Amino acid sequence: MDLQLKDKVVFITGASGGIGSALAAAFAAEGARLALTGNSAFDALQRWVDKQPNSKDMLPIRCDTTDPARMEAAMEEARKRFGRVDVCIANAGRWTPDVALMHRATPERIRDNITVNLLGSMWTARAFMKSLEESGPRPDGVGASIVFIGSTAGRFGEKGHAEYAAGKAGLYGVVRTLKNEIVELDPFARVNMIEPGWTVTHMARAALQQEGVISKVVRTMPLRQLARAEDVARAALFLCSPALARHVSGEIVTVAGGMEGRSLWEAGDVDEAAIRARVLA
Repeated sequence: MDLQLKDKVVFITGASGGIGSALAAAFAAEGARLALTGNSAFDALQRWVDKQPNSKDMLPIRCDTTDPARMEAAMEEARKRFGRVDVCIANAGRWTPDVALMHRATPERIRDNITVNLLGSMWTARAFMKSLEESGPRPDGVGASIVFIGSTAGRFGEKGHAEYAAGKAGLYGVVRTLKNEIVELDPFARVNMIEPGWTVTHMARAALQQEGVISKVVRTMPLRQLARAEDVARAALFLCSPALARHVSGEIVTVAGGMEGRSLWEAGDVDEAAIRARVLA
């Protein structure tokens, strides 16, 4: 099926990470033109772009999403290169692997996580909306799209990671506000969020390697498996597709195997070794 994403310009933050690179690959496969930001792993992103057969349609940009001025400059760089930006995916995020109850977490840890996960996403959306105001709506009537990458931690909480949960929870208010604001710039523009659960990425791999973690995680899911980055990317394709989701805005799409805030399985019902072999090999 034609998702009508060919030649659309898609701006993705955190494109050097696990979900970010899956997003880039998925949209590239649909023929989109890509502006891809990276920061600490920018060199790896540049190498990935250089290897792509359609690298001429990709613009890697070194950008710290927590700097609003740099974020606006990156968005403007993309607009100058491609003429406009149609889709913005605020994906860049931070999760600190070490467990720390909030009263033991340092102020720097709390501040840094919220700065990246909440404010960084807001600066990204703000820069995109400024760019959209400058370029105006597409003449063909295809609306712009913003997708935030949240987390089930923002809905259920996550013990030992209150700062991460707080940053992701804040995106609920951002999504439900911006869906009403963006239509003043483009009457058919949409704002949504994807809420992944535990997903096998470089950021989460170390934690998932610990004995018992996978069993604990999947006991809250009817689908006893972990998400892959590609699962999140496919949800983003749906939400950004003018063909599939033109009338979907203000929604949260959860990609977490039906996760609930309670255990659904006994410990013995989960074959942790089999799950680990499938997704962590």
